Amino acid sequence: MQVEVEYLGQMAFRGITPGGHTVQMDAAPEVGGQDSGARPTEVLLIALAGCTGIDVVSILQKMRVSIQGFRMAVEGSRQEEHPKVFRQIQLAYRIDSPDATAEQVKRAVRLSQEKYCSVSAMLEKTAGLEIAVYLNGQEVERFSRGAMVTNK
Repeated sequence: MQVEVEYLGQMAFRGITPGGHTVQMDAAPEVGGQDSGARPTEVLLIALAGCTGIDVVSILQKMRVSIQGFRMAVEGSRQEEHPKVFRQIQLAYRIDSPDATAEQVKRAVRLSQEKYCSVSAMLEKTAGLEIAVYLNGQEVERFSRGAMVTNK
C-alpha cells in the first residue's frame, strides 16, 4: 500500500490514496494553519472507527442481521508532552437492529477488536482502548484492551 501526501501551502496537506480518494489535513490557526481540513490525529481516530466499523458490518451481514443504524463515537486523550501520542481511547458502538441479539453484536465487535481491525491492533500498543457496545439504545457490553496507560 502506498499513499501520497501533497503540500498545499502554509500547514495544509492533501493525502491521496491509490484509488484517487483525497483527505484534506491542516493545522489549527494558532499554530499557523487555516483550519482547511482535519488534524492528522483526528484522521487517525476516524480511521479506527472506519476500520472496525467495516469489520462489524461485514460480520453482522454474514450473520444475516439487518442494520437500521450504526454510529460510533471515538474520543482520544493524548499525553501532554511530545510526541503527544494517544494514551486512552474510548470507542462506543451504537447499533440499531430489529433482529440482532446482544450476543451477535457483542461477538461482531469482539471479533473486530481481537482479530480483524489492524488500526485497533496498532493503537492498542500505546493506548488503552475502552469499548462500549450498545444495541437499540441499551448497553450490552463494556470491555478494555491494550496498554492501559493513564495520562500524565
